[in-house]
Amino acid sequence: MAGNKNLNSAAKAKKDKFYTQLEDIENELRHYREFFKGKTVFCNCDDPFESNFFKYFAAKFNDLELKKLITTSYADSPIAGQEIVLPGFEDGKKGYLFEVTELRDWNGDGREDLNDVEYAICNGIYKKKPLKGDLKYCAGDFRSKELLALLPQADVVVTNPPFSVFREYVKLMIDAGKKFLILGNKNALTYKEVFPLVMQNKIWVGFTPMSREIYFDVPQSYIDEGLEQCKDRSIVFHDGRHMARSQSIWFTNIDTPKRFWDIPLYKNYSPEEYPRYDNYDAIEVSKTAEIPVDYFGVMGVPITFLDKYNPNQFEILGATESEGTGFSNGLWHEDSQFRQATIDGKKIYKRIFIRRRT
Repeated sequence: MAGNKNLNSAAKAKKDKFYTQLEDIENELRHYREFFKGKTVFCNCDDPFESNFFKYFAAKFNDLELKKLITTSYADSPIAGQEIVLPGFEDGKKGYLFEVTELRDWNGDGREDLNDVEYAICNGIYKKKPLKGDLKYCAGDFRSKELLALLPQADVVVTNPPFSVFREYVKLMIDAGKKFLILGNKNALTYKEVFPLVMQNKIWVGFTPMSREIYFDVPQSYIDEGLEQCKDRSIVFHDGRHMARSQSIWFTNIDTPKRFWDIPLYKNYSPEEYPRYDNYDAIEVSKTAEIPVDYFGVMGVPITFLDKYNPNQFEILGATESEGTGFSNGLWHEDSQFRQATIDGKKIYKRIFIRRRT
């Protein structure tokens, strides 16, 4: 049994090592340019050697008018040292901290770009130091005492936290009162630790549409294993190389104009087109675009509704299949007897219950 436990832990660790593409970071973060002005950004789940989050903020330090960029690497990073090998930092398996406080034309080529960032790192211009970790967490773990001590400096945290500890990460950011913009699996929306935060408007979906597929760079061992398992559809050939495909979306608590765009409503309600659930006092609306304009009772909608959710237009009452929680009799319950909505005995995929605000 111990051997199986170790194998499962190794498998989980591999699936946590998903590295975000620069294109996806740029597509989302361009909507927050004004917000970042004068801010200290903390990337606390990244490798400063190769992280595209670090590259993005370091290269755009002046454009975004940042105050400071803090980036920390995890001691077991499998890609450290593959792109940038720093003098005195050849052992990429150690955790490090980097701080960027300015960007100049350090190399004298007439531009201020990522080449200057690399020059500044290699020549000791930027503050950098090895992390030690503690008795409970290894060096660079966002839960370690070292990184928790850095958190008060941050105005906003931006990163792709490990999928396996996403719930713990979100709780830490909420408890610390931090603004954040992070990537997570779409199904995390219905986690019992996350969905109440969605209901309370403490966390919401970012700009990138939930329907957009996001591809990640992963360790070669993960790719080889996925290709051997022919049924594993998460490994795909994309942009000239094998990558991992994931149903990931952006989670944030930073306000943007998109959050308050009304959903255009045009359809009228009819009992024939909007059947009621067997076990919920609500009607089924299979597509967000088909929410009836003249219905003000409780409606069950797909979780993709959250992509267009305007808290001024709708209120969220609950959800089905939310890990032991549910909605019944007009109330949100822990350990509800209702887990999955049915119509005429047929099971319906996860639904969020909403009601129009009048």
